[in-house]
Amino acid sequence: MADPIFVGKSDQPVNLLPQLANRHGMIAGATGTGKTVTLQILAEQFSRMGTPVFMADVKGDLSGMAIAGGGNPKLEERAQVIDLSTLEYKACPVIFWDVFGEQGHRLRATVSEMGPLLLSRLLGLNDTQEGVLNIAFKIADDQGLLLLDLKDLKAMLNFIADNAKDIQSEYGQVSSASVGAIQRGLLVLEQQGAAAFFGEPALELSDLMRTTHDGQGFINILASDKLMQSPALYSTFLLWLLSELFEELPEVGDLEKPKLVFFFDEAHLLFNDAPKALVDKVEQVVRLIRSKGVGVFFVSQNPLDIPDTVLGQLGNRFQHALRAFTPRDQKAVRSAAETFRQNPAFKTEEIITQLGVGEALVSTLEGKGTPIIVQKTLIRPPSSRLGPATPEERAKIMANSPVGMTYNKEIDRESAYEILTKRAELAAAEAAKAEEAAAKAKAEADAAKEAERTNRVTSRARSTRETPVEAMLKSTMRSAGTQIGRELSKNSGKILRGLLGGIFKGR
Repeated sequence: MADPIFVGKSDQPVNLLPQLANRHGMIAGATGTGKTVTLQILAEQFSRMGTPVFMADVKGDLSGMAIAGGGNPKLEERAQVIDLSTLEYKACPVIFWDVFGEQGHRLRATVSEMGPLLLSRLLGLNDTQEGVLNIAFKIADDQGLLLLDLKDLKAMLNFIADNAKDIQSEYGQVSSASVGAIQRGLLVLEQQGAAAFFGEPALELSDLMRTTHDGQGFINILASDKLMQSPALYSTFLLWLLSELFEELPEVGDLEKPKLVFFFDEAHLLFNDAPKALVDKVEQVVRLIRSKGVGVFFVSQNPLDIPDTVLGQLGNRFQHALRAFTPRDQKAVRSAAETFRQNPAFKTEEIITQLGVGEALVSTLEGKGTPIIVQKTLIRPPSSRLGPATPEERAKIMANSPVGMTYNKEIDRESAYEILTKRAELAAAEAAKAEEAAAKAKAEADAAKEAERTNRVTSRARSTRETPVEAMLKSTMRSAGTQIGRELSKNSGKILRGLLGGIFKGR
């Protein structure tokens, strides 16, 4: 049985049982109240017991976990207050990841792996547009076309738009307006840098579950400061990762320690404006993924950011201070207080607003899975550095990473874009050949017509041409006619008079 994780001290030590970490948890509190330290000390101890960890580094502070701590008088004083005599400053084994490949190894997924549901949420599509996207995925599957990156998806959309009439009877109507809306959404994604996320080599889940040669679990830190500028991409990616873990990992039941612990920072982004279908999917994944040996901890400023259906499944609670300046804040305080098993020593609702930095109300699960009475706890200090690693330190760690050779080089194999482009080129070549053949046939027909016309003209010319005998006869007749004409001219007056005379005589 794995040793309990020491969280901090109240009247007595407060621990988290590793075998119940797959019952998930929540770390909540206002900015600057110590949520990052709580997350860090949990991740450190999971790593030391051999459990890999995945976490998003939204502010850049968590990169210091790769460096040994020390030199912080306040933390050393806290260690003495909670009687932590065994505080050792140690670095954790860390793998840095970055969707954009700037502060870590490139982290990618394929369009096919993301699927139409999550992509629709990422693009903000309505039901009709989501239906068209589903058609594109279905045709790609039926025709064996791999959708790996965004250019594959755009090529597929162009294909179904060009062949809308042909596919309508089998797959349904595809309107040009819906295709155009999806393409505009993809353009916005590209402008936000999302094209860097889609492609190969895609992330292998086994690389998130690595351990060192001495049995420590690697802490996978996703650089998210730039990724947070695209909140929809950030939340969709993390939800995709959870879904992949749920679908690919085998059922293992309850283990002595989890196979992987997943920290979802800025969890409210997952549920902002999320359709009910998506919230239902998150609830399903959170409820069932524990049987795969995965623990999920949501990190958020306000517990109201998490739907009740999800919040009710988070057994281990770490509530840092909340402020109650507005009616919504006051509601959050009451809601948070009501989720704890009450401690008769204090009023939970009052204590939440009075907690100092590094203090939290903690309620973890006991051996039978029931929550302990809430404890006002001073959180223990971390063993690794509290603060970011320098660029030089980060670069050195990345250079010695066990996965760098795999993910630092991009792969672009034949997929939908290349296949559809070849089809289009082949169709264009065949059309050009057909056009050339038609032009040649027309030219031959025109030449045949011209030859026929020329033959007719030649025939007419031949039919009017004189033979030598005909020419001699015509010449003789012309000579005779000329002579007769002359004679008639000489006697014309006589003939005329005689003729006239004859007429008058008749009268």
